[in-house]
Amino acid sequence: MSTNAMVRNLRERRRRADRRYGARLLASAGLASVSAVLFGLVLILVEGQWRPLQRMDTSAARRLHSTALDHPAWASTLHVLSDRVWDPVTLRLAVAVLTVWLLYRRAWRLAAWAAVTAVAGGLIGLLVKTVVERARPDLQDPVAHAPGYSFPSGHAMTATTSFGIFLLVLLPLIPRAWRIVFWCLATISVLGVGFTRVALGVHWCSDVLGGWLLGLAVVAATAWSFQTWRVDVGRGHTAVTDGLEPEITHDAPEDDAAQP
Repeated sequence: MSTNAMVRNLRERRRRADRRYGARLLASAGLASVSAVLFGLVLILVEGQWRPLQRMDTSAARRLHSTALDHPAWASTLHVLSDRVWDPVTLRLAVAVLTVWLLYRRAWRLAAWAAVTAVAGGLIGLLVKTVVERARPDLQDPVAHAPGYSFPSGHAMTATTSFGIFLLVLLPLIPRAWRIVFWCLATISVLGVGFTRVALGVHWCSDVLGGWLLGLAVVAATAWSFQTWRVDVGRGHTAVTDGLEPEITHDAPEDDAAQP
């Protein structure tokens, strides 16, 4: 193959790579935008007391509350899952441990990403709760109590940001054949958190939906920022299925970050 042909081939490969990178980058930004827009829509409907949404919230709360009253053992299981296994404090501590481990591995920027995503999610959720001031469900013979305002669900939002962090950090360390299992466990956990909060009568369905969407928007936005850093230092964009930093499998994964 001639030198000119090799150069043309190289240029064409770079153009294809650039197109793939642009598509992935747009997809990341699009995911953040769509999540934020959908959250804004839910917020508008909640603030405007849209009747169909209110009927859905009320109907789901009453049915699940009735089930919890009729089955005390079921309610106790929900309490353990919501207040122990998937409690925001538990998940935040897990993220903190993960962040310390990343610092130990000298993955400084990935550790900063994990910490900023977790903290930002918590602060944004608290700010929105304070602004909206939505009251929690007021049910007869409640099986659970929770302080503060209702929208968005802090449990649902923390679960979304936390499991998003776990996925995007740990995926490179998991064999490809097992990654679908990890994705399924994370998805089931996030959905399960939302279900327990509604079933225990401390949140409306729309609170949980708002928490999921806002948490997803936070993770997508911070992940997009991390991907931009990777491109700036010449590491390239990674697919979501490969995690944010595939180099985490190596010792000191970011020591050569400044090299092209």
